[in-house]
Amino acid sequence: MHGFANPTRFLAIARPVTPWLAAAGVLMAGYGLYAGLFLSPPDYLQGETVRILYVHVPAAWLGMGGWTGIAIASLAQIVWRHPLAGVAARAVAVPGALFTALCLLTGSLWGRPAWGTWWQWDGRMTSMLVLLFLYFGYIALANAGDERSGVSRATAIFGLVGAVNIPIINRSVVWWNSLHQPASITLGGSKIDAAILYPLIFSALGFTLIFAAIVLMRMRTLLARAKVEARLRRMAAV
Repeated sequence: MHGFANPTRFLAIARPVTPWLAAAGVLMAGYGLYAGLFLSPPDYLQGETVRILYVHVPAAWLGMGGWTGIAIASLAQIVWRHPLAGVAARAVAVPGALFTALCLLTGSLWGRPAWGTWWQWDGRMTSMLVLLFLYFGYIALANAGDERSGVSRATAIFGLVGAVNIPIINRSVVWWNSLHQPASITLGGSKIDAAILYPLIFSALGFTLIFAAIVLMRMRTLLARAKVEARLRRMAAV
């Protein structure tokens, strides 16, 4: 992995890969949403409202996956001093917060007809809200530092410690009584009917590729900004 730590080498790979990831993501997510909204059958209990899952589930997955990426990048920054680790973590934070907020919004819209309430302070929803606040705190810390593109060591530690919330989100429906249904997709298989599952897979993969493209674009932007600022400082010193 250290072979890709050089920003020049990273950019040489990221530039051509980014548009392909974005295009593939849009096509896959578009098909998944089309199939989910127009081709898949309604749920036998929840009816048409089940179609919210084609956005809600990928958003939840990417909200948690985004912070997992921040934690891994933070570990690489603290332990191995990986040059691009802080840049990657900072690039993940904003889209991660966006998808976490989208998860909470769609979950609330889904909860109103399913449970009769917009919000319930159960373990899953509360821990997901905590994740959104963690994202806000991370973004604030990253922007408050002196680093031009990456993040400070304190911010990296915050990103690593905040990962404690991820298993809490995952296991919350098992540990506490919850209105939220248990996991329908596990390592042991899926409880979702194939007609609903396949569009969901396309939607989740598509949004994941879009997320990856956004992260690469943000990393490129952060590196370019740092390069411009360094050049301006050199010109000012002349």
